[in-house]
Formats: sequence, structure tokens, C-alpha cells
Amino acid sequence: MNLDIFRAYDIRGIFGVDFEPKDFYRIACAYADIFQPKTVALGHDVRESSPQLWHQVANGLQNSGAEVLNLGQISTDMLYFNVAHYETDGGIVISASHNPAAYNGMKLVRHRAAPISADTGLFDVRDAVGNKLPFKKRKMHRRATFQSPQFLNAYLAHLRSFADLEGLLRKRIVINGNGGLAGQIAERLLADTPIQICKRLFTEPDGSFAEIPGGRPDPLRPENRELTTAAVKETGADLAVAWDADADRCFFFDEMGAFIEGCYITALLAEKILQQHRCGGVIYDPRAIWAVENAVVSSRGRPILSRCGHSFIKAGMRESQALFAGEASGHYYFRDNFYADNGMIPFLLVLEYLSVSGISLAEAVNPLRTAYPVSGEINFSFESDCQIREALSMVNDMIHCWGDPCVEAPIDGLSVRFVSGSGSWRFNLRESNTEPLLRLNVETMGNEDLLTEKTTRISEKLESFRGKRETKFRWESRQLA
Repeated sequence: MNLDIFRAYDIRGIFGVDFEPKDFYRIACAYADIFQPKTVALGHDVRESSPQLWHQVANGLQNSGAEVLNLGQISTDMLYFNVAHYETDGGIVISASHNPAAYNGMKLVRHRAAPISADTGLFDVRDAVGNKLPFKKRKMHRRATFQSPQFLNAYLAHLRSFADLEGLLRKRIVINGNGGLAGQIAERLLADTPIQICKRLFTEPDGSFAEIPGGRPDPLRPENRELTTAAVKETGADLAVAWDADADRCFFFDEMGAFIEGCYITALLAEKILQQHRCGGVIYDPRAIWAVENAVVSSRGRPILSRCGHSFIKAGMRESQALFAGEASGHYYFRDNFYADNGMIPFLLVLEYLSVSGISLAEAVNPLRTAYPVSGEINFSFESDCQIREALSMVNDMIHCWGDPCVEAPIDGLSVRFVSGSGSWRFNLRESNTEPLLRLNVETMGNEDLLTEKTTRISEKLESFRGKRETKFRWESRQLA
């Protein structure tokens, strides 16, 4: 087994290359040995390799004396719900999220869906697996039998509790399920509402992802976005929503088919939730912060900056008792959802927001687009981790060439803001936790031309350091049109 599959907040690698099925048996034994669960909720995503890996994990847990709650095929947010709903001691979902079909992995949690990350035991599991010593079988608390709960109705009722679906106004929408379960769940949620689904993209579960462009069930991929945008323009829909393959992230497109950056959705939802609760904390990541900070402060909330990644966000929410959190990557977290992320709740909340306000999605986000232009996340690949770190260091060494920098606290990567006569701008450059990439985000205060200039300049430097830009600038797409 390649122990590098143990990432900052999950396990992920190429099936048959980085790991074999038997390795997942050992990981399950190590999980049981370290956390000593009596009951574990266990499910898997739609990938073709997932059922086989599920059986290895189930056997490892059972042989370690844990009772397995068999959830079957699920989305990741269903795991979080079931761990809390059935009060199990922990949970595991077999999934590699938005990666291609050749990948697989795990996300692991403890009681009440508390995440297990590098800081809270995931690397302890790695080290226990790596030492190759035999695991001791625990005395069974009770018979380690499988149980298959009928949880779907309870899960749907939980989702509906977050929004007034009876008050929704008629909307025509496009949905893109990216081969996961999101499309089927959305259909059930909207069955008795005025919302009409006028176009369905990849809403049937398909773990091969063969029909999805590039075989990558990731709504952030340009070729994936283009399909959703085209569907909006073709149908004249009021909006579109796309989920990744394990359905814990969601992304929105307005009535023009324009993609909406996650920071703007975080700002809208933060304002809505703070108006309901009158005060409270909102957590966000350092990639693009100005729109969110303004929304939270204006709504008398408490802005809290956090490292990127679901396990770090959730730990911060529990510590601060935050109401809500949002990431630029499309993860949205709710205190009343066990401090966990969920791809369906923001979908329902945005529909409710548009119904109550009576405005379109473009009308809601365009003021934010104008006041706080953002580059969106731009990815650069390198041949090695060493090159990634060298490039990050070189950028840090030359920031004084770009103005008078204010270097922010190193929460996640390099975050620097500049305030000068030509305008205020800021960038975050960070190493990906899930892929061998550097990720760049740039934002300005109301100056699109400055955004283009600074993003292009930093990108050119990264390319001169042997980085290969894998993401189009959004203004490049506009020029081609």
C-alpha cells in the first residue's frame, strides 16, 4: 500500500495501484483498534469498485468486534446524517468524491459525525497500518451482525426542515448529478413543489462516469461547467445546480448560465441564516474572503477564518458553535446538520431565498460580482511535491515586487493583501490537500481590470517556475465567445 493515500482529511488513491482491497481490511482493523467503536455506520458511493471495498471494511470491522450498520449505496452527507440519527460510535463511507472512476478511498468519522483528520487520528490509523503488526481481535460487545436501516424518509424529512418548501414559487431548473445519487434525491425533494426540472444531466447513478466529460464527475471542471451552462441557455431555465459524484458539494448557475463562485453563495446564505438567528459565527476559508466578510459583518455576525477542508471546518464549528460555514469549493456546513456539510440543504435554501425575495439568481449575486470580483480557482500542476513547495517559496520571496504587501496569518497557504492608489487586491496560493496542484485565487475591491492584471502576472510567474496552468481564466472564455 502507498501510505500517501492518507491525506489531510481523508483516504484517497488509485484502486489497484496505490492499494489493493485487502488494504482496506487492515485500515478498518486499525480504525477499530484506535477508536474502539461498538457500532459503525458503513456505506459506499456509486463507483464500480466500492462494493468490493465495502465488504473488506465490513469484515475488518466485524472481526474487530464492531457491529456494522449497513447503509448500502449512499452519498457522503447521508453518512453524516445516519451516524448522528442512529447514534453510532462512528462511520465510514467508501468514496473518492469527484475523482475519476479509477480512484477510491474513505472518509471516516466518530460519534455525532465528528471528522477524523490528520490532526485527530487519521495519521494514527496510517501508522498502525504501516507497521504491519497483526491487529488483536476485540471481544465482541454483542453479535457483530449487519443491520440495514430504512433511513431515506427520515433523511428527506431532515432536509425539508431547513426550508419552507410549501412557499416555493414556480421555477424551471437544470440539475446535474454527475453520476451520483444527487439527482434522485433532488427529484424526491421537489416532488410536491412548483419547481419544474426542465433538464437532467447525469442524474442516473453510474459509477463508471463514462458519459461525463473527461470521466471526471467534478462540477468545477471547465468542460463540466460548459455542459450545465449550455443546458440553461437551451431551456431558458431560471437556474441550474450541479453536485459532485458523492453529492456533498453543490454549485449554482444563474439564469444566463453563468457559474456562481462559492464565496458569493456563502455570502448570500450567511446573510439569510444570520437574519434568522440575529447573531452567531460564520466560518469561511481564505481563498476569497471579502464578499463573505462584508456579508457577515453587515448582518452582525462573527466572521471566523479557517483552514480549507471539511475536517478542519467542522472542528472549528464545534469549537466556536458557529451557525454556518462555506467554502469556495462548494461545501456548505450547518450547525443544525450536526456541524456537517450537505449538498442538498443549500440547494433548498437558495430556492427559498429566490421565492421570498422575488428576484432572480443573477440579480441576487451580481452586486457581489461587481463589488468583489474574483478570479475563481486556477490550478497549476507540477512534476513533484518538491517543485510545488519551491514555487510557493519563490512567490513568497517576490511579493514585495508587486506593491506594499500585508501578509496574513498562515492559516492555509500564502495569503497576501495589497492596498495602494491603484486599488486593493488580494491573493491566496495554497497546496491542494487532494491533488498534486497549487491553487491560486485572486480578488479585488470592485476592479475587474486590476483583477485581470494581477491574476495574469502571478500566473506567469508560476508558469516560469515550471507550473502548468490547467484552468482557463474566465476572461479567456469571454474573449473566445
